[in-house]
Amino acid sequence: MRRAAFIGAAFFLSSTFGVISLVSWMTRGTGPGRGSAPAVFIILFSVVAALFFVVLRRIGSPLADVVAAAHQIADGRFDVRLPIGGPPALRAVAHAFNDMAGRLARQEQQRRELMADVAHELRTPLSIAQGRLEGLIDGVYPLDAAQLEPLLDETRVLARLVEDLRTLANAESGVLTLAREPTDVGMLVRDAVAAVDGEARQRGTTVAVREAAALPAVDIDPVRIRQVVVNLLANAVRHGGDRGSVSIDVGVVDGALRIAVADPGPGLSPGELSRIFDRFYKGRASSGSGLGLTIARRLVEAHGGQIRAESQAGRGTVITVVIPLVSP
Repeated sequence: MRRAAFIGAAFFLSSTFGVISLVSWMTRGTGPGRGSAPAVFIILFSVVAALFFVVLRRIGSPLADVVAAAHQIADGRFDVRLPIGGPPALRAVAHAFNDMAGRLARQEQQRRELMADVAHELRTPLSIAQGRLEGLIDGVYPLDAAQLEPLLDETRVLARLVEDLRTLANAESGVLTLAREPTDVGMLVRDAVAAVDGEARQRGTTVAVREAAALPAVDIDPVRIRQVVVNLLANAVRHGGDRGSVSIDVGVVDGALRIAVADPGPGLSPGELSRIFDRFYKGRASSGSGLGLTIARRLVEAHGGQIRAESQAGRGTVITVVIPLVSP
């Protein structure tokens, strides 16, 4: 800005001097105007210089604020905001900067919450495993299969949590690889129903499949979409109440594959419904890690689709997956 000021000042000085010289030459010898060129030159130059430095300050001060705020952002102070002022272009820069700072602040808050949630989820299985191992070493528990099986269960919990975190991290960073292939969706859904059949039988829950006739082969990653459907069915079975009836509807609507899973459970409040896809959010009576629906949403979005939930208190919940038949 200082270099620009010097260059601008020199430009205005030479321009003003040239104008005054031209006026002086044209009015030379005409009487009262003679000898007034230096005074006019001084007056005009003073006015031009004053205007120039006013404009420079109006532009330079907001730019200096942007530079100072950028340094604060680099130091991790995401609460810094710029005052809105100056020419329209600089006001637009200030608005964009403040929006960027707000997003960075939200991302930092989410990162901290994620770290706290991961630590909380890891603490329980690790504490159980540590306590049982210490008991085995101290002779409090006998070293037999009955004592080792709970340890194995806790390691499975940890392995599942780590795998869920890895899948979620890959999906959110955009490096998740999809192995797309033409897939028989009807067979995929029936396979997912079979995967939750054991838990459904224990609860006395029936799972009804309503499949549209002549479903076309859909270009999807069958492993990932099966993971989504199994997760939705497992949630529906767990939250649908004992001896309930869960339904899954499969069809093609408006050029897109539509899979809807409905349960007859108690439903969700508006607050719960707004957070159902958040990381580590657990509803009432939930025993999972709170990552299943978050991963399901990311996997569906990776296919260019959408997932949404509808629920009313006392009338159950419906979660619908829509995936376009044409790959994005």
